[in-house]
Amino acid sequence: MILVAASRKDTAGVNIAKQVLRHYAFRETCEVFQENPVYSAEINGKQVKLVTLKEETVYAQNLPEHFPNLGLVVFLSRHSSQSGTPTLSVHTPGNFGNAELGGLPQTLSVSPATAMHNALKALIRLKTEMHLDYEVSYECTHHGPSLNVPTMFVELGSSPAQWSDMKAAEAVAHAAIEAISKFSNSGGNAVLGIGGLHYNRRFTQMALEDKAVFGHMIPKYAVHLVSAEILRECVEKALEKIDSAILDWKGIKGNDKLKVLNALREIGVPFKKT
Repeated sequence: MILVAASRKDTAGVNIAKQVLRHYAFRETCEVFQENPVYSAEINGKQVKLVTLKEETVYAQNLPEHFPNLGLVVFLSRHSSQSGTPTLSVHTPGNFGNAELGGLPQTLSVSPATAMHNALKALIRLKTEMHLDYEVSYECTHHGPSLNVPTMFVELGSSPAQWSDMKAAEAVAHAAIEAISKFSNSGGNAVLGIGGLHYNRRFTQMALEDKAVFGHMIPKYAVHLVSAEILRECVEKALEKIDSAILDWKGIKGNDKLKVLNALREIGVPFKKT
């Protein structure tokens, strides 16, 4: 089963969920979760449920306990940034260090790299088709929850003006459902991204050009937390097989470079610099 979830505390998440219900054949069931109705649909032969959470999505650490046999969790969410740049983004949740915003310390969710790739490509296409003045980007892995099932966020941001933009919310809804429609547990290969900014333009462009499919991405500000154990977590918490790492070499601080290379060699993951 695939679960789509939004928080009723999140204006963007609620608006994206409304667009999912408007454009796709979800029906209200007799099931209730956290005092909100549960909706269900069959999408490309897959059972999909849509729920609204009482708490913020980043704190939904216990969500899988209520929905057994989950193949994928897709959170519909707002994105916030100080710049307020209109952005459509996708990422996996998890914490490389302390759990400062939900999840568990030094624990990642399982990254569905192909599903994120499909959502990213759908967002860039829909941006053009719908004439949206938004940037489209991968975000690096950050915040909670830390789930032992494939989990991704598809987000609308980065300020209240965008959270209420129903046209952009529709684009995010379509991208999420497209990724769900194409979702498969059949494996494939992916890469680990290390270095660069939180919104890594190099990794995003490589993915849009089909040069790489990224799982977890570690930004420059978190590279100091890298160890063999953390990198092993990135590899093990991936739906696809991680066959290599791509290093945004100029986006890694000089005193962190040797530590990253040694950690990659220790766990036997080949790498290339970009």
